[in-house]
Amino acid sequence: MIHFDGKTYDCPFDCFLAVLKGKWRTDLLLALSAHPCHFRELQRTLPGISAKVLTENLRILERNHLMERREQDVPSGMVEYRLSPEGKQLVQVMEQINQWVERCLG
Repeated sequence: MIHFDGKTYDCPFDCFLAVLKGKWRTDLLLALSAHPCHFRELQRTLPGISAKVLTENLRILERNHLMERREQDVPSGMVEYRLSPEGKQLVQVMEQINQWVERCLG
């Protein structure tokens, strides 16, 4: 049994699909794979995403150890978001699936 975001999955692939479910989740993971970002930078990178939806997705990724939230030691208290090692592995899998789709189905 595998747990993700408060749900239990018997099939690992079903859990994988749940991780990627949602309009912005894959775009957010890919944006964070390029480099660590601040909240406003993510909003600029993902035009059309609302602050509420971005916050919800960041919390889901952090809660499930795919992303890390780090408060910077500056007076502004800015927060930086970056992929965790598990998040980086997930992006590698996503890239492999993308290559397969382009090669076999494209």
